[in-house]
Amino acid sequence: MLEELYEFAKHPEYQIDANKSSIYRWGRLVQLLFISLALSVLLLTIAGVVQQIFDLDMGKHAVEDLFAQYSPMTIFFLAVIVAPILEELVFRAPLVYFKNKTSFPKIFYAFTILFGLVHISNFEWSTQVIYFAPLLVAPQICAGFILGFIRIKFGLLWSIILHGLYNLILLAPVLIVTILKIDIK
Repeated sequence: MLEELYEFAKHPEYQIDANKSSIYRWGRLVQLLFISLALSVLLLTIAGVVQQIFDLDMGKHAVEDLFAQYSPMTIFFLAVIVAPILEELVFRAPLVYFKNKTSFPKIFYAFTILFGLVHISNFEWSTQVIYFAPLLVAPQICAGFILGFIRIKFGLLWSIILHGLYNLILLAPVLIVTILKIDIK
C-alpha cells in the first residue's frame, strides 16, 4: 500500500481500481485509515516538539470553542457526518472534471493543499500561526492526499467514509472525556 501511495504521489492519475470486492475495498480503506492516522500522529508530534523548542503559542484551537458551545452529540454529528460530506464535495468531488486533463496532477495537488490550508482557520490568527501554517496543517494535507487517492480509486462515497472515520478516531478521546466528565487537568 505504501509503495502504491508513493507511486501515486509521484504522478497522480485518475485511474479507478477495477476490483469491486467489498472485502478488498474495506481492507484498503482500513489500511489507508491507519496510514493517515499514523502520519497525523507523527506530524502532530513534530509540530508539538517545534512549538516546545521555540516556545511558540499557537493560541486556542477551534475544537475548544466547539466543546464550549455545543453538546458532544452535536459535535459528533458535525465532525463525523457533516464536515466529511461537505469537505469531500468541495475538495474531492470536482476531481472527476479533470480526470482526462494533462493538468490533473497539478489540480489534484492544488485541491489537496487547499484542503489543508482551509484548516488553518482552526487556529487563532497570529504571526506565529502564519509562519508555521505549513507545519500546522501538514496532517490535513497528508489526510487530504489519502482522501483524494481513495476518492479516485473507489469513488466519492469511500472518501466520505474514510474522512468520517478519521475524524471520529481523532475526536473520540475528547468526546469520551467530555461525556464521562473526566477531569484531566
